[in-house]
Amino acid sequence: MIAMDREVLLDEAVALLRRLIETPRLSRHEGEAADVLEGFLRGRGLACERIGSNLVLGLERHDDSLPTLLLCAHIDTVKPTTAWTREPYVPSLEGEALYGIGANDDGASLVCLLQAYRMLLQSKQPYNLLLALTAEEEVSGKGGIESVLPLLPRVDVALVGEPTAMQPAIAEKGLMVLDVTAKGKAGHAARQEGDNAIYHAIDDMQWFRTYQFPKQSPLLGAVKMTVTVVSAGTQHNVIPSECQFTVDVRSNELYSNEELLSLITQSVKSEVKARSTRLGSSSISPSHPLVRRTVELGGKPFGSPTLSDQALLPFPSLKLGPGDSRRSHTADEYILLQELRQAIPCYYRLLDGLSL
Repeated sequence: MIAMDREVLLDEAVALLRRLIETPRLSRHEGEAADVLEGFLRGRGLACERIGSNLVLGLERHDDSLPTLLLCAHIDTVKPTTAWTREPYVPSLEGEALYGIGANDDGASLVCLLQAYRMLLQSKQPYNLLLALTAEEEVSGKGGIESVLPLLPRVDVALVGEPTAMQPAIAEKGLMVLDVTAKGKAGHAARQEGDNAIYHAIDDMQWFRTYQFPKQSPLLGAVKMTVTVVSAGTQHNVIPSECQFTVDVRSNELYSNEELLSLITQSVKSEVKARSTRLGSSSISPSHPLVRRTVELGGKPFGSPTLSDQALLPFPSLKLGPGDSRRSHTADEYILLQELRQAIPCYYRLLDGLSL
């Protein structure tokens, strides 16, 4: 294969993952973790560009005559919940399970992609290879991948490392958060006066609960709308003149968020404002060479309900990485060493010599 020992690569990956677990790296506070990664990279002779708390590798070797493949994984984590029974920032190895914050999401994908990247550099590839280690993914922040993209050359396709049990997610649901306001008129609760905004809100909430958009995706299913926060009223004897509620909308690839917003606004009586429409659904053609290679290696394409940096990528992308999405954002998060052991050579086999 190549002159890099698999066990050495695994040992390095585990050691680096342990250091990341020990380094708090909440979204928008990834600087120290980026320092750790930059030190690891430079210590192994790998040039990197630092963009805020993002690290990009491979820019110095770019050849305009070749297509470009971007590998991407995120540095940051969510805040640990109070349900942890272990210290989240102390890596703990119990049998095959390495426990710690971000071990599964997204440390495992990050260290495995990094080691696979090093392996791929040992031989000439028929494409430009870039690696981006990004910040602010968990909050879809503008200081993450969005700040990196303008500085990259043209990218033809990306592989985003996320916990998918090394199965290819070829479509991903988008996200749009709506702030909805139902209007009424204040009055005294003891008299027949006023116009209760809560009752108007209930009618619209029922629409959000039951309406089905006609276009359903074979991979992602239906658009999903969920009322998640409600606020109304000032005291028991005052008819509320306003009721505010929040709706979480998960779009499929058959609708843009802008299209959904227009349809929703036309269908309810309340005022509807989207916090953002930039996190759209994403997909890649099943016939794309990257997807075909995953299938040749035994992968089974599926649609993912969870959001990633893919939502901000303006080119085709596929999500693939070690671990299980169901462990993400949970107490006592862990990754299995066997998952790391399998992921590094799997990434290499998938990408080595790939014709784009």
